[in-house]
Amino acid sequence: MSVFVLDTNKKPQNPVHPAKARLLLTEGKAAVFRQFPFTIILKETVLDVASNPLRIKIDPGSRESGIAVINDDSGEIVFAMELRHRGQQIKNNLESRRAIRRSRRNRKTRYRKPRFDNRTRAEGWLPPSLKSRVHNIETWVNRLCRFCNIQAISMELVRFDMQKIQNPEISGVAYQQGELMGYEVREYLLEKWDRTCAYCGKTDIPLEIEHIVPKSKGGSNRVSNLTLACTACNRKKGNKPLEQFLSRKPGLLKRIQKQSKVPLKDAGAVNTTRWDLFRTLKKTGLPVETGSGGLTKFNRTTRGLHKTHWLDAACVGKSTPEKMFQIDKAVLIVKADGHGSRQMCRVNKFGFPRTTAKSTEKKVKGFQTGDIVKAVVTSGKKVGTYTGRVAVRKSGSFNIKTVDKTVQGINWKYCRLLHASDGYSYNTTC
Repeated sequence: MSVFVLDTNKKPQNPVHPAKARLLLTEGKAAVFRQFPFTIILKETVLDVASNPLRIKIDPGSRESGIAVINDDSGEIVFAMELRHRGQQIKNNLESRRAIRRSRRNRKTRYRKPRFDNRTRAEGWLPPSLKSRVHNIETWVNRLCRFCNIQAISMELVRFDMQKIQNPEISGVAYQQGELMGYEVREYLLEKWDRTCAYCGKTDIPLEIEHIVPKSKGGSNRVSNLTLACTACNRKKGNKPLEQFLSRKPGLLKRIQKQSKVPLKDAGAVNTTRWDLFRTLKKTGLPVETGSGGLTKFNRTTRGLHKTHWLDAACVGKSTPEKMFQIDKAVLIVKADGHGSRQMCRVNKFGFPRTTAKSTEKKVKGFQTGDIVKAVVTSGKKVGTYTGRVAVRKSGSFNIKTVDKTVQGINWKYCRLLHASDGYSYNTTC
């Protein structure tokens, strides 16, 4: 993962190798501008050098999205990250709030009739749990545009080509015999059946597409009649009806019949937000290229890359270079945590307050809960160096949560801010 560079006017320059960034920092020619993603700012004015145009590529997902910044000319993966969304957490919070609100109305408290017909939703409205996915990606696209010279965007607009899944011959036999033959259907089935054999449950083995109702018995090629099976199970079943093959396993039979009719929840979330995300990216004014999930897998497979969210992002669209490389194998893992709760005080399971009202002022001595700080304690019982998230207190005695423990009672004077709280937590993997 390269290091982003800004000039003295905070304009993006060409990203540099981490070793070059360390040299600039050691020689005092640059300073740390931001920790995540790691960005340095030059202290001296340099000659104007045209920065290379880069492309940001996005593989949107329901739980995780992959983002990669690529140089189309050289094929270098300049930056890679995986963004973990909090849509399910938002959904759970809203359901909890609704349950407490309804319980409160049913008790002998001040009664207010629930409103049904006097509220309207704007055109294109999405539930908060889905809209948060769009906002997360929008936030990071805007950030990366500030730190490097982004000139184009590629995104996976459709996870699956639904028409070609339902009827593979919709575009004629030429499609079935082309290079993309089977990629859309196979990718859909891998997601739907959790990449496991439907009959024996084995994973991490070659899987074959199998007809639940055999074609010799009148079965069709529709996706609802397809599943995945290992070679042994596929040969063992042959052209037997499913009921006959699993006559001694009624539980498994019932599960397969049920799962074959269940749509993909995560795919539904992606399909619901895809156009809203596309319109959001178009507002940046940059050209936006789109591609399908089948094309992404085809690009990744033909280039011999393993499956990860950020490599899927790097392989989105027809603009994918034939050869790609990465000078540093580090990948930034970003998790959306939000900016806290709007509740003035915590409540118990019955909806009654159990804490005092929180202060309207978030910052204490220049710090706020969630900031990443470094505390160098030089005296007292807690002598040492601690780096982690801080929880502030009015008294000025903070708690710092490090990787392995929580240190309580650290005076604010020992703390130095490394990264201000921005609603995300960070980790790096190699």
